[in-house]
Amino acid sequence: MAIIDAGCPCKTWNIATAGGGNRVDPGASKIGRMDASRDQHDHASRLDLLDSDAEIMDDLLRQVETTRPLSAGEQERLLGRAGLGDNASVDRLVSANLSMVIRLAAIRGKRGISMPDLVQEGSIGLVEAIRSFAISGESDFVHFAEQHIGAQLDAAIAAEAASARDAELLIAAATDYERTQMILRIELQRSVTDEELAEKLEWTVERTRYIAQVVAEARRRHDVEMLEFIDPEAIDFDDDERVERGS
Repeated sequence: MAIIDAGCPCKTWNIATAGGGNRVDPGASKIGRMDASRDQHDHASRLDLLDSDAEIMDDLLRQVETTRPLSAGEQERLLGRAGLGDNASVDRLVSANLSMVIRLAAIRGKRGISMPDLVQEGSIGLVEAIRSFAISGESDFVHFAEQHIGAQLDAAIAAEAASARDAELLIAAATDYERTQMILRIELQRSVTDEELAEKLEWTVERTRYIAQVVAEARRRHDVEMLEFIDPEAIDFDDDERVERGS
């Protein structure tokens, strides 16, 4: 039994337990959010996402309520079969233990990942626990599954936080690049070379060229989140010169 219908509007819901699950890529998740911020109707898009997330969670909770619980003996038999590679047993165990995933995801909510994506990640941890329990030597499946689910959730949250930090640093670097390029153009009254920019920014030439490509791509795609920092009128060139002279 799949956790959610294939027609569900959530783009990341595709758990396919028979194939071992499809992991949510944190980088792609971040890119998705940055792409949304480029839309002129960003606020409306976020509201739509929130509505979609709420609908998905309602569907999942309804599934939990309508799924018949397993007896101790039935769960033991299914775990044994799942350990031998029986996908139907894995599906049944995932459905029967979905409430555990939702509970652990809710505890870690509001950490930069939507609840549906957290449940997706937690379900991957649950599948791993189901498949490995029979050979683990453990006797308490609930405790074993909670450990796997929690580890998967914590890793996803950490990866998303790192991705967010990387995106912020990239925007800051692009802002520094544009600012410095404009200052040097005014000072030199000509185009600026990569080497001159690298020296001024105290970067390597390779890094300078990479950031130049990022800025060029942002301009080509009219990346609002990036370009909102590139406003010549907002730069006080006199202040920059005073800072450089140490005054």
